[in-house]
Amino acid sequence: MKPALAFRQPHAPASWDRLPNGELIAQEISSILAPWWPKFFGYYLLKIGALSGALDTSISTITNHVTIADHKHNTNIYAEIDDLPILEHSVDVCLLSHVLEFSLDPHHVIREANRVLIPNGYLVITGYNPISLAGLNSFIPYRKNQAPWNERFFSPMRVKDWLDLMGYEILADERCMHSSLAKPISQNSIARHTRQYMQRLFPSLGSIYVIIAKKRVLPLTPIKPRWKLKPKLAPINVSSIHSSRRPK
Repeated sequence: MKPALAFRQPHAPASWDRLPNGELIAQEISSILAPWWPKFFGYYLLKIGALSGALDTSISTITNHVTIADHKHNTNIYAEIDDLPILEHSVDVCLLSHVLEFSLDPHHVIREANRVLIPNGYLVITGYNPISLAGLNSFIPYRKNQAPWNERFFSPMRVKDWLDLMGYEILADERCMHSSLAKPISQNSIARHTRQYMQRLFPSLGSIYVIIAKKRVLPLTPIKPRWKLKPKLAPINVSSIHSSRRPK
């Protein structure tokens, strides 16, 4: 398995329209997350990255939505996403939409999101699935040098392994967009039925994954032993002590 650390600085897109079928991908992600937003409670929803900030979260019950990205366009906080200028345990929900593919160190990005997330907070991650029709584009010579296929894709299983090591509980792992995403997606009946057929028979091969995880923090309660060692007292022969003290 290749290391997650990139050997060059990836070029993160500033908006969804910079990606092939980006607007359609954003709509599909928003439709999957729509039932979840009313379930998240708290005070702050942090959108990490420009693409996360462009997703519609208006139906969320959380009132404060903050976008932090290294792009100044439509951003509340202009900063590096791998060094968040936010206090520890101060965010209720973190949204990382298509961030790991365009990060120099995706491990560190997730750790930063984990740092600012409160215990029992929620982490939402979306990205390209390398084991899909879209992932196969990285092996095509005239496409592998084009965005986004010139960046690193991380499988949903690998991302869930990272989260599992940090103590997260995976609540949902959904896939969508059973298409190569390289060309505009046809909306004719044949193409639409083909995508539905693929989604029904091969649900794990969706080109886009959406993972929702909950941060579990177990309290460290010391366990007291049920038994204690008691010293054993041996009887003393008093007569032998007196006899030893008598002068000879």
